[in-house]
Amino acid sequence: MAENGEEKLLAVARHIAKTLGHNESMADDILQIFSNFDGRFSREKLAEGQAGEDGSGVATLERALNSIDGQISRFVAADQPIWADPADSAAFLDTIDELVAIIREWSPMASEKPIGVCLARADDMMQQAMFRIEEEFRSLMERGAESFGLNPQGDAGAMNHRFDSEEEDDDDRDFNNGDDIQIPVAQPLTDYDLIIDALPSATINDLHEMAKRMLGAGFGKACSHVYSSCRREFLEESMSRLGLQKLSIEEVHKMPWQELEDEIDRWIKAANVALRILFPSERRLCDRVFFGFSSAADLSFMEVCRGSTIQLLNFADAIAIGSRSPERLFKVLDVFETMRDLMPEFESVFSDQFCSVLRNEAVTIWKRLGEAIRGIFMELENLIRRDPAKAAVPGGGLHPITRYVMNYLRAACRSRQTLEQVFEESNGVPSKDSTLLTVQMSWIMELLESNLEVKSKVYKDPALCYVFLMNNGRYIVQKVKDGDLGLLLGDDWIRKHNVKVRQYHMNYQRSSWNKMLGLLKVDNTAEGMSGLGKTMKEKLKQFNTQFDEICKVHSTWVVFDEQLREELKISLARLLVPAYGSFIGRFQNLGDIGKNADRYIRYGVEDIEARINELFKGTTTGRK
Repeated sequence: MAENGEEKLLAVARHIAKTLGHNESMADDILQIFSNFDGRFSREKLAEGQAGEDGSGVATLERALNSIDGQISRFVAADQPIWADPADSAAFLDTIDELVAIIREWSPMASEKPIGVCLARADDMMQQAMFRIEEEFRSLMERGAESFGLNPQGDAGAMNHRFDSEEEDDDDRDFNNGDDIQIPVAQPLTDYDLIIDALPSATINDLHEMAKRMLGAGFGKACSHVYSSCRREFLEESMSRLGLQKLSIEEVHKMPWQELEDEIDRWIKAANVALRILFPSERRLCDRVFFGFSSAADLSFMEVCRGSTIQLLNFADAIAIGSRSPERLFKVLDVFETMRDLMPEFESVFSDQFCSVLRNEAVTIWKRLGEAIRGIFMELENLIRRDPAKAAVPGGGLHPITRYVMNYLRAACRSRQTLEQVFEESNGVPSKDSTLLTVQMSWIMELLESNLEVKSKVYKDPALCYVFLMNNGRYIVQKVKDGDLGLLLGDDWIRKHNVKVRQYHMNYQRSSWNKMLGLLKVDNTAEGMSGLGKTMKEKLKQFNTQFDEICKVHSTWVVFDEQLREELKISLARLLVPAYGSFIGRFQNLGDIGKNADRYIRYGVEDIEARINELFKGTTTGRK
């Protein structure tokens, strides 16, 4: 061994002299320097070595390569997996290490033709060894993945974990015994904050040893490719078993809305499992297999997760750029909130340089979903503007657009914090005392009220016009008061709109019943008892006719709110009953005419109250 070491040392010295010396004289000077530095570099030994350079040095190299070639050939030709036997796998790795050491040691002398020929042979041997270790790597990955698949028979979201104990014996690395520990199926996931061991610990250690040799020999890309293809297949199968389909953006847009709602629910579950369990688990596996090779680990992880991540992001993007129909708001909000809540996971799991594109794309799509939500509110505005004022709602009742918009806004405000975030990220400028969401809601309410004002003009009877506005105004106020919408619009808004409803009430009363009240007023300047009696008799006749007609018509009208209905009846009774009682009392005291008053008085005071109580009993469907 000492002789071989000295021969190699002399060979290196000769190689340096020959390489650096531009001519024979310079080479001799360099050899003289070596001779002066160490007695082993005497001119005689260097001259002897120079003469026999193609002999002993090359012969030593060839002997070493012949020995290694025999071992590599035996392993390459083996029918059984090398890693089925721990002794074989250890010997194979030692052989590769020895070959790497030889190539590294002799490479500085590769320009010498005989040595160059030997190194070319060594490279061929290394390539054969790498091809075989690549096969072993793939086989080990596949067998390990089969032990850790999702359980298709279990509950949704449950994982069937199979892994070896951290304290397992080396014998457990024997893949022929099939005695992996079986872990029971987990219950459906409610907490996503966990990481699973994607492969048995012993398998990970073996893969690390293989990866270390492949990267050390310059076969890092091949190693990363094999690793990525195996784990990518496992990951895609996991996503499929979570119920997520591979859909193009066009396919998502063509999907019926009801089906798409179900697909969104599946996407939300899959995204949570992927970002909080599967991807972090793959990240840890990459780091363990490629320990000490961070760049290879980052690249491999990106290749493993890229396809599944793009699948998730493409679906979210399809939702973001899809229809802005108002009924889609709530599912788009679900997707937005899922992306928002998963942003920390996107940032942490995809933190390296290779994954920056995925990380940035996630942020872009999340913001695009916010734009979609704002666009849906714009479409709601357009829907209100375009809603035609054609057929009048029977009885001045609640208009469908009022019910739709108010229930829509109430439901939307259940996600008030999310909507606040969405609108704050727009380019709008809030007022001093209002958020952008408050401004948006106030504007929609204003559009709705303007639309209802236009629709009220469809009624030819002014009184019915005010009943319509009163009904819809009351409904709007009640819906605002009873939910988060009231917190946005504020007490001042509610007070102002209560005043509006009361004004509609007064306008209704003024446009119909005040005329009736005018018939019950008597002019005291009328001359004589007979003249007054004649006037009162005529007024009573008109009152009976008009009261009968109004009650007949107004009883078919609708006041859906029970409290408002009672308030109206009480108000009308207070207005009419005292005046009517006074009128007929005076009429009955008009001498001879009064004696025959019953011939002209059709209604008693109680009858008036009863008829008023029969008002507004039209159909009250569609209140919710």
